Amino acid sequence: MKRTAGGQTADASVDRPDRDREGIRLLRLFAALVLVNGLLLGPDYVLLRGEGAAWVALEACLLVAVFALLPRSRATFVAATAVAATVAVVFVLEIAETATWLSLSRPLSLYMDVWLADSVHHLLVGALGAVPAVLAEILALSVLVAAGALVVFLLVPTRGEVGGAFARAGVGAAVVLVTVGFGLDRVERLNARIDVPVVRLVRDQATRLVRALGERERFDADVARAPGDYAGLPGLLEGLGGRDVILAFVESYGASAIDDPRYAPVVGPRLDDLERRVEAAGLHLVSGRLVAPSQGGQSWFGHGSMLSGLWLDNQIRYDMMLGSGRETLVDDFERAGYRTVALMPAIRMAWPEGIRFGYEEIFAFDDIDYAGPPLNWVTMPDQFTWSFLQERIRPLDASRPLFAEIGLISSHAPWTPILPVLDDWDTIGDGAVFAPWGNAGETPRELWRDSDRVREHYALSVEYAVHAATSYAERYVDDRTLLIVLGDHQPAPLVTGEGASWEVPVHVISGDPNVLQPFLEWGFVPGAWPSDGGSPLGMDYFRDWFVRAYSGAEDG
Repeated sequence: MKRTAGGQTADASVDRPDRDREGIRLLRLFAALVLVNGLLLGPDYVLLRGEGAAWVALEACLLVAVFALLPRSRATFVAATAVAATVAVVFVLEIAETATWLSLSRPLSLYMDVWLADSVHHLLVGALGAVPAVLAEILALSVLVAAGALVVFLLVPTRGEVGGAFARAGVGAAVVLVTVGFGLDRVERLNARIDVPVVRLVRDQATRLVRALGERERFDADVARAPGDYAGLPGLLEGLGGRDVILAFVESYGASAIDDPRYAPVVGPRLDDLERRVEAAGLHLVSGRLVAPSQGGQSWFGHGSMLSGLWLDNQIRYDMMLGSGRETLVDDFERAGYRTVALMPAIRMAWPEGIRFGYEEIFAFDDIDYAGPPLNWVTMPDQFTWSFLQERIRPLDASRPLFAEIGLISSHAPWTPILPVLDDWDTIGDGAVFAPWGNAGETPRELWRDSDRVREHYALSVEYAVHAATSYAERYVDDRTLLIVLGDHQPAPLVTGEGASWEVPVHVISGDPNVLQPFLEWGFVPGAWPSDGGSPLGMDYFRDWFVRAYSGAEDG
């Protein structure tokens, strides 16, 4: 073997560039492992806030190990592109899963929830504005594409890069890690740090798909059990004595607003104020609880459950109810001679569901003469909605009693700005009086940087909503009115914390104590504070109970 003056062999000097290239290749594969591992596990880490989150994705180890053995070729490039696309899709789905848990307190079901992408877009538009929302979406997509391109670049060998001992050692380590990882079921502490996110995602979505496909059978069984046609019921709703009935849903008014020590000091005094003021106005008040079918959003599940008498906790059941031809509480009131109205200021697009529910009149955003400012996502404040009900809807046809369903939205996220309740209702008019609050308070972007401030504003927004309802009741509710005010669902887990119940408060007000008696017999209690004992029923029980409780005998 030929030696140089320095004592080294010529062959060794030739091999050094190859070893350098092997080292570079190993570094690139390690970078690919870190990147793919981060994309697969990052969303879960956010959801768990790092507590108990996995550190290693076994699929990332296997993928990098395989590519360490592949030569540079067109087939390798195609395979790397497919892997990058798959990782990007898994990342997006894991982000969606995380967002679903954080906002709705339930897992993602692709089959049932794919349409929520449009809702997310509209929420971004409401929070940021149309142009910033689109720019944010384009930026997010660009970052994802760039990450995918980087994965491809790191996995595919460059010209001159070689495999060799270092790469083989890396492959061996990855294979050992994967083998050990799959055998760690008995080593609980270490097993918790190793995950198979791709396998888990496919398994979970397949399980949820199978369950979703079985919803038809379960729904049909529920329809067969639940009464749906009260046409033959004697004295249908005669127990109401021809009183106006107003069913008002308060956005995100959940039991946590009055039970959680973080919010009760803000909302609780407003309930005490509600009790004092309705009593001073000669009114009577009882309160209770119901269980909503959703948390953090999808208010229409609660509305639909109350009206139909069916438990609607996912979009498939809701759609099947709409397509079933089943009668609803709206039909019951119409059959009893009532004028039926929906007042929905948050609805800005076509709403065929309202027609399906059978309302005679629907007042959505475009049907409401509001001249005030939008308030971020909130199209108009609750006090204006109450005023519009009193000034524009109730006087339209005095020959028939009114059943009105109202969706109140001031307590919808992002919970900024917080408005005062105006003392002089005569100044509300077309809502122009609210102009000073159009750009008041913190922007959503500023507020949502601090989760403690978000929670503070949530409590203040519910306090405002209850205050506005109180002010309306003391002025406009009498012995010819039955006002039912309830929450549509609990707010997101960010506000309630993990494991909160899905209960919502219900307040019922009238000038005639006799008309409240059925609620007391149902378990409601006098006053503004619902009992926190017992097991409240779901919203789907309301229709059958209400119709039967107020039918059969006229309450003059």
